[in-house]
Amino acid sequence: MIRPMEPLDLAGAWLFSPRIHGDRRGAFLEWFRKDELDRPMEVAQANCSISVRGTLRGVHFSDVPPGQAKYVTCVSGSVLDVVVDVRTGSPTFGRWVSVELDDRERRAVYLAEGLGHAFFALSESATVMYLCSTPYAPLREHGVNPLDPALGIAWPAGVEPVLSAKDAAAPTLAQAAEQGLLPSYADCLAHYASPAGQQVGPRGG
Repeated sequence: MIRPMEPLDLAGAWLFSPRIHGDRRGAFLEWFRKDELDRPMEVAQANCSISVRGTLRGVHFSDVPPGQAKYVTCVSGSVLDVVVDVRTGSPTFGRWVSVELDDRERRAVYLAEGLGHAFFALSESATVMYLCSTPYAPLREHGVNPLDPALGIAWPAGVEPVLSAKDAAAPTLAQAAEQGLLPSYADCLAHYASPAGQQVGPRGG
């Protein structure tokens, strides 16, 4: 049996592809399955983001520990969802993966604490919902400029990105590293192995 949760190319990032049951009434799916995670994800906050076409949010991440794991889906419209490895010392530091999330396939992305997250609204309007393992804490939240040429994220061509003032002013990955803002891979691994970190995470195998 094919499991709906499959790993992406960055350690700690996973893609969930639900089975959609449709009939003349519409459709039904399970968009979050606790038993698909190795440990139960403690949901501390659920966010809803509504964006016009071209909106670019991110790259956002938080201090580890405690970090903030996220489980993201697009319930209306479509977005290009991007996970960035901002963990210093990681074998894949500076690399990114992208997945289109939309209201047709209704896939979801899980990202572990320490990974950076961003998305770009592809449709005229896009509604993104995401579960968070810890509540929003402004003093622990940071960002990397999503247009950092060193990252080289392949954002959609032909659409001018719409960024918040905060995201537009965010440091490059190199600057964030120099400023000591980035989580370390060693700290992330230690957190994942700790009792607190074991509350979330995809099942191996």
